[in-house]
Amino acid sequence: MIIEVAGKHVHASTGGVDIAAPDADPNTPVVILVHGAGMDSTVWQLQTRYLAYRNIRAIAVDLPGHGSSEGPALGSIDAIATWLCGFIDTLGWGPATVVGHSMGTFIAIEAAARRPELVNALVLMGTATAMGVHPELLRFATEDLPAAAALMAGWGHDTPARTGLNPTPGMWMTGGTQALIERSAPGVLATDLSACANYDAAASVAEALTTPTTVVIGLGDRMTPPASGRTMASLIAGATTVELAGTGHTMMFENPRAVRAAILAAVSGP
Repeated sequence: MIIEVAGKHVHASTGGVDIAAPDADPNTPVVILVHGAGMDSTVWQLQTRYLAYRNIRAIAVDLPGHGSSEGPALGSIDAIATWLCGFIDTLGWGPATVVGHSMGTFIAIEAAARRPELVNALVLMGTATAMGVHPELLRFATEDLPAAAALMAGWGHDTPARTGLNPTPGMWMTGGTQALIERSAPGVLATDLSACANYDAAASVAEALTTPTTVVIGLGDRMTPPASGRTMASLIAGATTVELAGTGHTMMFENPRAVRAAILAAVSGP
């Protein structure tokens, strides 16, 4: 799916379903899936098709400068959240459940705070009130993308993901994550990591949220450790937490069934 937002072509994956078909039900729930730093919409491939064939408009978007969307990559969480609101406005199918992973969680909460009429539920995966970036990772992101990708792939998966079977037969989970980050356009990962490191409003935004929220925590997450996710959840009124054993930061790959269940529960509501 290609649409135009602010004069730029934006690509989104829809699980193989034509969600804009003339006979599409306008009352079908909408789920917008927002990827993390240096990634793109393909991280949601184990969720989009599943949701699409359960009468949900599943839309995994490539953020500007990522995947097949035109650039440049935007340099701050504020700017990306404003862009995401424009994306939902352009679709014209809101309000939506917004699912964010890592950097995508900051974008999601900012969008919900700015335009609550566009967001009827949030699912935050691998989140924290702050996402500091190790200086070496930021240096590699600027100077040596393969080294940065290797670090993120290593830190991003719990032990079962490194030694067990991939939910997608024939694929290597950590290698796939590394290859995904390596194929990001020059400078995009560094821009994303800097945006995360410089965003200092997560706690105050979380405290003001009134949007129903689910926080999904990987108990083996070394990038946004469980305590960080629990802190974020504690700041959001009425937030639900889902904790996944044997799961690291890239939970959409590592535990896709549990992630799908959490999204479906958020769409269904209380």
